[in-house]
Amino acid sequence: MHLFVDISSHGFGHLAITAPVLNALARIAPDFRLTIRSALPAAKLQQRIKVPYTLIAAATDFGYMMIDATRVDLAASATAYRQAHENWPTRVADEARFLADLKPDLVLTNVSYLPLAGAALAGIPSFSLCSLNWAELFEHYFGDEPWAIPIHAEMLAAYHSALAFLRVTPGMTMKGLDNVQTIGPIAAHGSRHDLGLNGDKAILIAMGGIAHRLPVEDWPRQPGIRWLVPAEWQCRHPDAVAGESFGLGFTDLLCSVDAVITKPGYGIFTEAASNGTPVIYQRRDNWPEQDCLIDWLDNNGRCLEIESDLLQSGQLAAALADILALPPRPRPLTHGIDQAATAIAEYATRQFFTR
Repeated sequence: MHLFVDISSHGFGHLAITAPVLNALARIAPDFRLTIRSALPAAKLQQRIKVPYTLIAAATDFGYMMIDATRVDLAASATAYRQAHENWPTRVADEARFLADLKPDLVLTNVSYLPLAGAALAGIPSFSLCSLNWAELFEHYFGDEPWAIPIHAEMLAAYHSALAFLRVTPGMTMKGLDNVQTIGPIAAHGSRHDLGLNGDKAILIAMGGIAHRLPVEDWPRQPGIRWLVPAEWQCRHPDAVAGESFGLGFTDLLCSVDAVITKPGYGIFTEAASNGTPVIYQRRDNWPEQDCLIDWLDNNGRCLEIESDLLQSGQLAAALADILALPPRPRPLTHGIDQAATAIAEYATRQFFTR
């Protein structure tokens, strides 16, 4: 069996959802062949996907154009969507030819809709997997614009063409889709490591896969606190250390720190809760997915919200004291991994034996 998977590069959350399912699928059906298309860095893909695959380094969606990790550039996003759909039938036909030449038995997307439309035209079955879909967000941002009506219809038609949209928990309502199959949470599990900080508390700053630099070098020093920041920031704060310097994968690092500072995102929220890591988060500006994520984390993890001005100035002493004082909670089950892998494997097996 040949599975073709398209993973969005709009941040790292789409990979965080997809990778555990592919790893579980390899245990259920070890002989399947895997091709992945994504514009994410190859090293990020290799870090999370533990089974052999062929990589096509390309993107078929952009999600939304971002000012930074918490703010959408609505004007640029509107322009990008109008351009993407100017010659939509031609794009779908090109995608159908690409897939026909590739000859996959099944297509899985997270969460691009062009491959679904192309697969339908090529007669190839497909699934989609995510906590959101671009059509629902598009309606949220542009639903009142006359120009958006035909674009939204094309997006919905593509998502409807999938055999099922595997909606992970927590996830948006997806009322516009009639092929939704709700499954449980998905999160990778890490191993805790001693970071060798001589008893200091390690606070990981992880704003996701979209550029969002915090002015950590200007933050006041806090005794007993070490800030783990991306190496590319080249941060000169005396208590900052590059997270990559520990030589750990992201989930192991997340599992090993005392708390994480982030913004609402599926992967970081579910992995923090599932690995017992407290979360300090800054809300995203007008991002409709965040409410279901925050509600779920409130019920399944340790978290608190912080205002942007406090995060920018580094006035975090009170927030850190509050979050570190919270008692541990039972860790949520991540049964969505096996549910998604089983759904895909069972369909693929039926197709293979009924040829």
